[in-house]
Amino acid sequence: MLPSAAVWWLTAAAVAAIWQCARSYRVDKYSLLMPNVRPKKMDLYLCTPIKIDPSKSYFIVGFEPKAFGHTSHHMLLYGCSEPGSDEPVWNCGEMQMASNKQHAYMHSNPCKTGSNILYAWARDAPTLKLPDGVGFKVGGDSQINYLVLQVHYHRLFEEDETDNSGIFLHYTEKQLAKQAGVYLLATNGQIPPHSIEHMETSCPLYETGKIIHPFAYRVHTHELGKVVAGYRVRTNSNGVQKWDLLGKRDPLTPQMFYPIENNVTVEFGDILAARCTMENTRNTYTRIGATSDDEMCNFYVMYWVEGTEPLEQQLCVSEGSPRYYWYNDQYLSNIPDKEASVL
Repeated sequence: MLPSAAVWWLTAAAVAAIWQCARSYRVDKYSLLMPNVRPKKMDLYLCTPIKIDPSKSYFIVGFEPKAFGHTSHHMLLYGCSEPGSDEPVWNCGEMQMASNKQHAYMHSNPCKTGSNILYAWARDAPTLKLPDGVGFKVGGDSQINYLVLQVHYHRLFEEDETDNSGIFLHYTEKQLAKQAGVYLLATNGQIPPHSIEHMETSCPLYETGKIIHPFAYRVHTHELGKVVAGYRVRTNSNGVQKWDLLGKRDPLTPQMFYPIENNVTVEFGDILAARCTMENTRNTYTRIGATSDDEMCNFYVMYWVEGTEPLEQQLCVSEGSPRYYWYNDQYLSNIPDKEASVL
């Protein structure tokens, strides 16, 4: 049975355990789990919310996944001003996935307003601990009033089988000076049959007065991904562009957040760019989409800022192949074409 309440309060009274780690402040743990759901459809996306105590601010400093790759394709944690639904569980995938009423779940987006991606998990990635003194601010005077867990299930469940996958959130009530944020680079597009294709994207940072400090990155594709690389691109006073590698991975390894390769900052006027090298051995076009048979090209940058709010600019999406490539972008030069596709 699903719980009758649509939300749970994240308060000190909800503490499940103390996180034993070398920090100078108390860290507690809260369980955000699916309430024993039973997916009846392949590639079903389900969401469940918690409401955060508005009387004080909390800082999430770690994410401990409770999930397995044979059940969940991936999980996302959203911070929302308002959740997409008042239901305890709802279908939060593509509209076409919600057409069959026998699946019992109403359809809505993860967030109704104020959507922020805080965390992503796939392929049995382990626990993520943020650097000391860094946290995602939620509740209180932040714009994040709810947390919404999204789980992408890629298989059918048996009649007597249920799931409570989710995330143990490690948090503190201590006010931290460094606020964390996530910036996502992604593409649309399609990959021709029997081809190697580059799915590429880039966007300038247009918010003034903010210096972001990337500290972790994560890559995500489905089965066709071979290499995913992300860069900070900075133009010097002579007009010459330098591409600094943020991270590069085989996306079919555990899709965790890895430490940034180069200790760089990103400021107004810098460009963030990403490439997914795809190999399609199929006889048909493979399009960017939400199902396991589709593809995705994602490069996540987790960062911190000090003395200011995280970026309002959270997403960079290109049209992708065959319309957008780095080489036809007038704002890019000195492209590391070979290096971006070789591990």
